Amino acid sequence: MLKLISTEEAADMFGLRKNTLEIWRVNGKGPKFFKIGRSVKYDVGDLNMFLKQCCKDSTSEYRN
Repeated sequence: MLKLISTEEAADMFGLRKNTLEIWRVNGKGPKFFKIGRSVKYDVGDLNMFLKQCCKDSTSEYRN
């Protein structure tokens, strides 16, 4: 079962501004999202997976 949350809730989960997620969507970055009519929703499971993919052991691993 998917647990869908809003952009505002997803931004709070990551400690980001809502605008950051909006920019990431336009640029094809960031976590997967659902577009339901005019509404954008994120699955909590996808957000957790995205967060785990961002985990690094060293700054030399980071690539944009």
